[in-house]
Amino acid sequence: MSGLASAHSDQYDGSAGGRLQNDTRNRTTVNFTRWSARLPGTQRRNSAAQAARAAAAQAHQTSDKSVETVGDGSGDSTDDASAGDDSAGADDGAGPGRAGAGTVPPARAGRRDAPSAAEAESSGSSARTATATHAAPTARPSPSGTARTNAESAAAAASAHVTRSIDALSVHDLLGQVPALAAVVHGGDHRIAYVNDAYTAVFGPRSQGEAARDALPELVELGLLPLMDQVLRSGKPRTVKSRRVPRTADSRDSRDAFYTFTCTPITADGENGVLIFAAEVTDQVEAAERLRASERRQREAAVTLQRSLLPQELEQPDDLRVAATYQPGGTEAAVGGDWYDVITLGAGRTALVIGDVMGRGVRAAAVMGQLRTAVRAYARLDLPPHEVLQLLDGLAAEIDPSQIATCVYAVHDPNEGLLHYASAGHPPIIVRDPDGVVERAPEPTGPPLGTGGWVHTSCSLPLPPGGSAVLYTDGLVERRDADIDTGVTTLERAFAGATGSPDIVCDRLLRSLGITAEHDDDVAVLVLHHPARTGTDAELFHNAALDLLGGTEAAPRARAFATGVLSSWRFPTELQDLGVLAASELVANSLQHGTPPMRLRLRRTDRRLIVEVTDGDEHLPRQRCAEAVDEAGRGISIVATIASAWGSRRTPGGGKSVWCEFALPTT
Repeated sequence: MSGLASAHSDQYDGSAGGRLQNDTRNRTTVNFTRWSARLPGTQRRNSAAQAARAAAAQAHQTSDKSVETVGDGSGDSTDDASAGDDSAGADDGAGPGRAGAGTVPPARAGRRDAPSAAEAESSGSSARTATATHAAPTARPSPSGTARTNAESAAAAASAHVTRSIDALSVHDLLGQVPALAAVVHGGDHRIAYVNDAYTAVFGPRSQGEAARDALPELVELGLLPLMDQVLRSGKPRTVKSRRVPRTADSRDSRDAFYTFTCTPITADGENGVLIFAAEVTDQVEAAERLRASERRQREAAVTLQRSLLPQELEQPDDLRVAATYQPGGTEAAVGGDWYDVITLGAGRTALVIGDVMGRGVRAAAVMGQLRTAVRAYARLDLPPHEVLQLLDGLAAEIDPSQIATCVYAVHDPNEGLLHYASAGHPPIIVRDPDGVVERAPEPTGPPLGTGGWVHTSCSLPLPPGGSAVLYTDGLVERRDADIDTGVTTLERAFAGATGSPDIVCDRLLRSLGITAEHDDDVAVLVLHHPARTGTDAELFHNAALDLLGGTEAAPRARAFATGVLSSWRFPTELQDLGVLAASELVANSLQHGTPPMRLRLRRTDRRLIVEVTDGDEHLPRQRCAEAVDEAGRGISIVATIASAWGSRRTPGGGKSVWCEFALPTT
């Protein structure tokens, strides 16, 4: 905009080396001679191009003449004359701004005839003496050095002239050639002083001198008038990005355009104005929107994969009430690898799992799905919690050595009123007893999955009837500006006062911890409650146990005990007979292959009858096909045939447990 700064000047002093008569060139504000369309124009772009070409020709001719004259008797005087011509050309080249003088092309000012022989002779011996005096102390320059010096001087003079020519361009010459939209307004009501052709092509012709509110309705629609007022008051430029501008009806492109508008304060003749400059950014806006759409699609795919890998419906055990929730990170965050699961193990026992695969995106969700599937497979083996995590640790390293996951695997046994668990680097379980006292589980019993080289261990927490527990991922309690222990403490306080069903407790915990849709991390929460049975509900849950002492005589005592208990529980006759048969076979198998202590336990819930026999031997039975001549090997096959499900497991204190279940008839 240097042309705007000098467009008002009418006087130029060439004899003063091209300086203006006043300090107008040094002003930092833009000065216009008047706020109308008749803005000054003293030099056109084609004149600048012609001046540049003439200066280049002059430099070439000067170089050639210097090379030809070096070496003859008049070389010294020729050099002096050339130097004088160069200086004269520089003075003349500054002439376009001289008062009362027109523009002098540099070519005409620089091309001067060489002096004739008579004129050189008449110059007298004084000139020759002076020349000799100057030449004596120094060596004569080489022809090539003189040529380079003259060429550099000519090039510098040409560059200075072109710069002065560009500085002389008017507002029309500068803004009229810019492809971006440009308009100039002045005064408090923003009256139009100038609009360029690009602005007219987009918004149509505009009349000068009218107020912007009436003559520039597009600025009103874009909300730029308040911004222009702010620019006038503050004297600082302001920019608004990516404003939508509808295309005109006759436009070739049907897409709406987007422009970034910059409003810059300017001053002319003591009156303030605003230069409005708009650059089209349609391609950038559309590219950014395509990128955002692609990211949304990828995130939706990851969330869909994540949710499809999570349980679509939680299993509800007989003795527990369970609820879980999963909330992915905010809309701008990629989905993570949080997961949970509830697995019924049989004999009234329930496995509860929650884990978190580090990382985000589809890859983390895929690893999570593989781990969850593996957990369900390992859970069917009815292994202790630490053995399940030991198997998962090796599997995680095989799936992806770069992925690390945390996990808690817990098993609830209603007969013991305990929650056996093992933790692989996961946040601690929080348990609340029937009196509302909250207890935090000790530190994790092992490092995260995938690290290898560690032996996990199992621990136990009391979970009697009336107690509750919460398992969660770090997204619930971890914050960037606070330690994770602070979040766990906050969760403990919230869980101590959260009452109601597990669904309600999940929602209250999320609200208490400030989890919203914009939360930047995935959150998974699993709440379980062991209800205390009272009244008529208590009649549906019973336990009965018999220690098997002695030898073979324990079998008839077990049959008599089972018959009496099942009759008192008012089961149908058919179910009583099946229960007594299953108890007899399991006891006989334990007496034959097991070791003391032995025990028979009968248990009923509102859904099933459970028959379980424990002994001190760790050898697990298996179902096999007995031959016709075999006298043994049919007991487990009989149990598997008559029961809804059966299984065996090793007990934590040593020994084993063999059980079977019968579904109760629905009424």
